[in-house]
Amino acid sequence: MQLGINLGYWGAGMDADNLAVAKEADKLGYAVCWAAEAYGSDAATVLSWVAAQTERIDIGSAIFQIPARQPAMTAMTAATLDSLSGGRFRLGLGVSGPQVSEGWYGVKFDKPLARTREYVEIVRKAMTRERLSYEGEHWTLPLPGGPGKPIKLTVHPQREHIPLYVAAIGPRNLEQTGEIADGALLIFPAAEHLEDTAVRHLRAGREKAGKTMEGFDIVPTLPLAVGEDAQVDALADMFRPYTALYVGGMGSRKQNFYNQLAQRMGYEKEAAEIQDKYLGGDKDAAAAAVPRQLIDSTTLLGSVDRIADRMQAYAAAGVTTLTLAPAGFTLEERLTALRAGTEALERAGLA
Repeated sequence: MQLGINLGYWGAGMDADNLAVAKEADKLGYAVCWAAEAYGSDAATVLSWVAAQTERIDIGSAIFQIPARQPAMTAMTAATLDSLSGGRFRLGLGVSGPQVSEGWYGVKFDKPLARTREYVEIVRKAMTRERLSYEGEHWTLPLPGGPGKPIKLTVHPQREHIPLYVAAIGPRNLEQTGEIADGALLIFPAAEHLEDTAVRHLRAGREKAGKTMEGFDIVPTLPLAVGEDAQVDALADMFRPYTALYVGGMGSRKQNFYNQLAQRMGYEKEAAEIQDKYLGGDKDAAAAAVPRQLIDSTTLLGSVDRIADRMQAYAAAGVTTLTLAPAGFTLEERLTALRAGTEALERAGLA
């Protein structure tokens, strides 16, 4: 099992620290550095900045938002980043959510699975550098009846095949991801629930495409906080607002994928309470309502030995790249967590 890091969203006041974290991860041998985007910093610019100041670590979008870019533009960006980084780019895609898609990009959040499938097909076709033509429900290239003609990408990626990932949560999305992608980006993954909540659906998609799980990259992201085992409760409290935001406030009451995931992990009552309090404006009460076990099972907390045990559980559940989001109030605390990650992987016998 390999390790990655996730820098999250740029522009949150820790930009210089994030670059230092990425450079340290590069020195420590981490496999990939992911960056996110929502409605602030874009991921492509951040990844270009990181790639220019690192040597070995891959750079990955987690995610490029599908409603933000036409698929041909994403192919151009992927090819450019792969070329500039010397073949170190991984393309992660996701549909975002209805509030961002419709409120920020003005793109209807309808038929997300069909849109994702067509988008991936167009991106992959464009990156083959064949002349691009496509007829689908959501995209037709060139537009009929106009001056457009099939053209091809002029940039040469470093590699013929750039790994493509899809961020997936729901069962149908996970199955399609197994079918059409090279890897899956997961969030709030509990090792003990991973087979039921994700892996079996990914496997079904692979089988549908006539493939096995061999070579398919399962990539969950977990916050990481290091301390004594006696401090686990206090460490878990650090992530209460984060968990409450996603389970309670990400998306609408009817369409919150993270809330639905928490329910599938057995927290039906608690997920409803968190959402009620969050959408009711009481974010502190929503955070307090998050079960400690939900946080502990979806993060890496405590001593290096405790984290190593958790890493073994994720490896046994099928994880191939474990992405860490090292937490800390200072840069040194985040770097310490980063180093603890590599130490834990070695103690777990997974390096």
